[in-house]
Amino acid sequence: VQLQASGGGSVQVGGSLTLSCTATGNILSVTAMGWFRRGAGNERELVARIIGGRTLKYGDSVQGRFTISKDGAENTVSLKMTDLKVEDTDVYFCNALVKLPTDTTWRALWGEGTQVTVSS
Repeated sequence: VQLQASGGGSVQVGGSLTLSCTATGNILSVTAMGWFRRGAGNERELVARIIGGRTLKYGDSVQGRFTISKDGAENTVSLKMTDLKVEDTDVYFCNALVKLPTDTTWRALWGEGTQVTVSS
């Protein structure tokens, strides 16, 4: 069971990038998927998240610029990032709350980070 992420890279200010993440393995159910980034503090900060297949949550700094979408059948989320700013430069981590067939509670999965670099 793992999260496989793709996308990221380098772009100039105002450019666009798309990140994708797929949850693979023997997963019974997925209740939330999204992206966090390392941020300046000790805790990862929310970028965008889909909860319950419908509710969309965005970090304040990306609202209106980033769009998250989910392909329910494939357990895949995509994050389209537009009008990128230098301050969006960070390591982005895919996250999912899942249940495996033997689980009684949700478990959090994290993907390996992917670097996004925005240069002026």
